[in-house]
Amino acid sequence: MLRLGLLVAAAAIAADQVTKWAARDALWDPMRRIEVTSFFNLSPAENKGISFGLFQSEGAGMLLIVGIALAISVGLGVWLYRSRSHWQGCALGLVIGGAVGNVVDRLRLGWVIDFLDFHGGGYHWPAFNLADAAISVGVVMLIVHGFLMKPRKAPRSES
Repeated sequence: MLRLGLLVAAAAIAADQVTKWAARDALWDPMRRIEVTSFFNLSPAENKGISFGLFQSEGAGMLLIVGIALAISVGLGVWLYRSRSHWQGCALGLVIGGAVGNVVDRLRLGWVIDFLDFHGGGYHWPAFNLADAAISVGVVMLIVHGFLMKPRKAPRSES
């Protein structure tokens, strides 16, 4: 599953970086919001925190977030290496790819480009990007895998 997971991670990173490049080109300089539908806008947001703008941080705090994200990605990579499930391999690849996609922004810009802005009924979901979406989908897939997929039983040894 390592190859599959790494391919999914690479695809998530590439899609994330391409969409962020396009969003930055379209929404920054000058800053503008593009209304796409009655419930969805493309809105520029410079996220100095973690997913969905939580725990805003700069300087050493930003480097701490980068270090934690990379350490978690390495741990997930070990899990991916040991995985024997296509589903779990894809899920881990999405989480790793999303984490690395946001790390690329932090190292390059000092903040993460967020631009997907969903809203309705007077409520705005915090702006996010494809990396955040990949992480969220990957985590949901891991939860589903944990609850619904039956673990393979080891053969019984007769003693």
